[in-house]
Amino acid sequence: MAQLARSCRVYAPAIPGFAGVPDRPLDKRTVADCAAWLGRFLGAAGLGPVTLVGHSFGGALAIRAAHDLPDRIVRLVLVNSVGAGAWPDVNGATPPLGDGPLWERGAEALGDALSLRMLASTTRTRPTTTSRHDVGDPGSVGSTDPTARGGDLTAELHRLAQRRLPVALVWSRGDRLVPWASVESLRAGLGGPPVFTVAGGHGWPITDPECFGHTMRTALDRLHTEVAS
Repeated sequence: MAQLARSCRVYAPAIPGFAGVPDRPLDKRTVADCAAWLGRFLGAAGLGPVTLVGHSFGGALAIRAAHDLPDRIVRLVLVNSVGAGAWPDVNGATPPLGDGPLWERGAEALGDALSLRMLASTTRTRPTTTSRHDVGDPGSVGSTDPTARGGDLTAELHRLAQRRLPVALVWSRGDRLVPWASVESLRAGLGGPPVFTVAGGHGWPITDPECFGHTMRTALDRLHTEVAS
């Protein structure tokens, strides 16, 4: 951020309710609530329309924000994103490279651990749903899983495809958390946008920022070309 700030104005929003954010948590920590908060932030800062680049859970947030805030979000880049179908099991996922402290196991293990921690903050509990079909009550569903209420964004993906919103997908071949099948589901829901693949694990934007910057330039140039044509 310090390097970016030498040449442009930098905003770094931190969504309330996530680890390390000293603020009152959102009333309901769902994808829709996070997207609404982002919309309020953009309005307060006077920003927009903008391009959203979302990694992991940030990808799901970007999808929902683009769906709910069509006048503010004009392009998407989804990086190792969740949001299409079932979310990955972060409780069963472990960083690679074996035993020992993370700082001794390489940058990739550290990056994956940080990404897992951020994603786990949105999926602390497993889904527990209850249904009622009482007389006069056509049915209601409740859940203790914050991502269950809006975690599967397949319908939103289809609507973005109908709007022909410019989208690019990025995925790293060493991702042990988000499989290639999830990328295919995202692509199918969005109507076949371009996909860029890179090396590294789930946390590659953290461990290889130079590659991340190059990949973002490539993806955004592709989207700019498609819009221009």
